[in-house]
Amino acid sequence: MDSRAVGGLTVTALRDGRGPFLDWAKAFPGAGEREWELARAADPAAFAEDGKWWLDFRAFAIQGADGGVVLVDTGIGPAGAPASSFADTPGRLPSVLAEAGIAPEDVSTVVLTHLHTDHCGWAVDAAGTPTFPNARYILQRTETAWLEESAPLYSWAVRPLREAGQLDEVDGQLTLAKAASGETVTVFPTPGHTPGHQSVVVESRDTQLVVTGDVLVHAVQLMTPSVGYVYERDQELARRTREEVLARKAVFATPHLTEPFTEL
Repeated sequence: MDSRAVGGLTVTALRDGRGPFLDWAKAFPGAGEREWELARAADPAAFAEDGKWWLDFRAFAIQGADGGVVLVDTGIGPAGAPASSFADTPGRLPSVLAEAGIAPEDVSTVVLTHLHTDHCGWAVDAAGTPTFPNARYILQRTETAWLEESAPLYSWAVRPLREAGQLDEVDGQLTLAKAASGETVTVFPTPGHTPGHQSVVVESRDTQLVVTGDVLVHAVQLMTPSVGYVYERDQELARRTREEVLARKAVFATPHLTEPFTEL
C-alpha cells in the first residue's frame, strides 16, 4: 500500500479497482503522436494492446490531522452502484481501508472531488446508508446545483447524504484540518472537468501534495496539459485549471494513473 508523508501527516493511496475503459485514442482525440509517445513513457501500463485505456479507481486517506481521517473520494462502490454500468463492481475500498487500519467510524471528513460515479460509489452502501457514519461529506455547492435530481447519482448519493444530515455544501476554499505541528488540509475549487470539481492540498513547511481528482485523468494530460478529455464538461476551463495545478511544485496524488504519486 503506497503512501507519502507530508510533515506529520500521511497520505495513503487506496485502490478500489482497476480495469479497461475507453479506447485511449478516442478519449483524448486532440493528442498527437508526440503526446502519446510521452504518455507511454510516463505510464506504459495504461496502454493495452487492444487500444483500451487501463486505469485505476483510487481514493486517498489523509491521517494524522487533528479531528480524524480525511478520505478523498470513495471509488466505484458496491454491486449495483451507478459505476457498475462501465466498471467491475463491487470495489474493494472497505477491505482496503481495513488493511490500512481505518474503520468507517474513524473517518471524520469525506471530500467528494466531483459527482461522477467512479468517485462517489462508496459514499453510501447499497441500502443508501452513509458508509462513514461520523463523517461530514464535502461538496462544492456549484457541483450539487449542476447535478439534476433525475441523475442516478443524485438518488444514489446526494439525496441520502442530505437526508442523513451529513452533506456539507461549501463555496470555494475551505481548510478542513490543521495539525498541531502546523500541517494543513484544504479543499480548493478546480473546475472544468465538472462545474464544481474540487481538489485537496496537503501542506507542511517544506512539502505540498495535491490530491487532484480528475483535474488530470491520464498520463497524456500529465505530460501535455493542453490535451482535452472527451468527458470534461468545459475543456477550455479544464485546461486552464490543469495548467495552474501542475504549475505547483508539488507531489500529485491521482486517482487514475497507474502510479498513485507523481512528481514532475
